[in-house]
Order: sequence, then structure tokens, then C-alpha cells
Amino acid sequence: MAIRFHVTSVLNRASIREHGLDYRKMGAARGIAGSYEAEQEGCFLACSPSERDWFVRMNNTGGPVDVWEVNGVEDDELTISPEGHHYRAGILPPDRICLAQRDIA
Repeated sequence: MAIRFHVTSVLNRASIREHGLDYRKMGAARGIAGSYEAEQEGCFLACSPSERDWFVRMNNTGGPVDVWEVNGVEDDELTISPEGHHYRAGILPPDRICLAQRDIA
């Protein structure tokens, strides 16, 4: 089973630990691309370490970011956004994610 990655502001850490990856909870910080609202009804996931690193470099949150590892998401659960990025519709509960890297400038 592949490991996916989610990159987000450190300001979202407490919410993610409590609620998991829930696009409806967005608001503590801008999205990684700088958006103030969820662009999709789901969570963007990087499917490789190189894509994860690309999202880290893109960082438009205004501060440091965390990288979360996401387990149990199969290829057929992913959708491609109009911008060409993978996301999984819905919410990912806290038991499917793990903080892998924290406070990346």
C-alpha cells in the first residue's frame, strides 16, 4: 500500500491531530497554494517524495509547514483536480495519518 503525503501549515497541526484531514476545517491558515478556502471537497495528496518536496517548496502559507504521511489511500480513490494535482474526496480520520516532518521553513 502506497504512502501519500499532505503538506500544510503548522497552524493546522492541532486541528489535524483532533479531526484528521478535513477540508471543512480549513481556516487556521491559507492552503499550500495560498487559497483561503478549500479548492476541492477533499484533501490534496502528494503521491511521491518528489511531489511532496514540490509542495513544500511551493509553500504560500506565510510560515513553516508540516508533512503528514497518509496511509491506506489507493490509486482508485484519487481524483485529479483541474490544476492537475491528486486529491482524495472526503475526510481522512486521524488514525490514517502521521506527522512525518514538522516546522519546515
